Amino acid sequence: MPPKQTQTSTKTIRLQHPKNKSTFELEMIQVEGGTFQMGGTKWDREQPIHPVTIPTFHIGKYPVTQALYVFVMGENPSYFEGAERPVERVSWHDAKRFVAKLNQDYGNLGFRLLSEAEWEYAARGGKEGQENNFEFAGSKDIEEVAWYGKNSHGETKPVGWKEPNQLGIYDMSGNVEEWCEDDWHSNYEDAPKDGSAWVDEPRASTRVRRGGSWLNGSTGDCRVAYRDYDSPAYGYIVLGFRLGLP
Repeated sequence: MPPKQTQTSTKTIRLQHPKNKSTFELEMIQVEGGTFQMGGTKWDREQPIHPVTIPTFHIGKYPVTQALYVFVMGENPSYFEGAERPVERVSWHDAKRFVAKLNQDYGNLGFRLLSEAEWEYAARGGKEGQENNFEFAGSKDIEEVAWYGKNSHGETKPVGWKEPNQLGIYDMSGNVEEWCEDDWHSNYEDAPKDGSAWVDEPRASTRVRRGGSWLNGSTGDCRVAYRDYDSPAYGYIVLGFRLGLP
């Protein structure tokens, strides 16, 4: 069974479309800051395990849905269409354009992509989730919390159909992989310890993506410590994103 949820604060942001005046309610969960051990032992790219101190931030309760993407951008790039399914076939550049337009049109609240460290900290359950040391986001049993290759029927699913993790966040170990702000680095040597995105100057040629997807046949690729990368121009049917906020 998934663990008892930590009491968290949810911020509901009501967006009003600047042209047609329709509205959309966006739920963001507050993640209390703390220190955790980031990384894993399965692959060299997850090492060394190292302490990171994360300031308090907010994270999307769900990955960005197609309904939200269409509300902001007026278009839907997804292959598996459905308003409550996560948007996919978005590149990192697409995700950044979405964030910029969301801020421009809706009061510049400070929406952004998550740092890789924030993503993993939230997936592990935040400050109080470390003691569980779950392999997946909210459980030791992937079937409870994730849509992946063996149960997805070859498609994405509407968000929130599986159990959430301790913080009430859904779909962090499956459904779609999620772009982070960070440039890709092959391991954690010299990684930031303050939870900020690891960004090169000039920017590197690849970006970090986290979490499992509906396509992953291996549960190992759905672990909270697993990390991978792609070109920021690459959009595929497993790639979506999730919002962060101060």
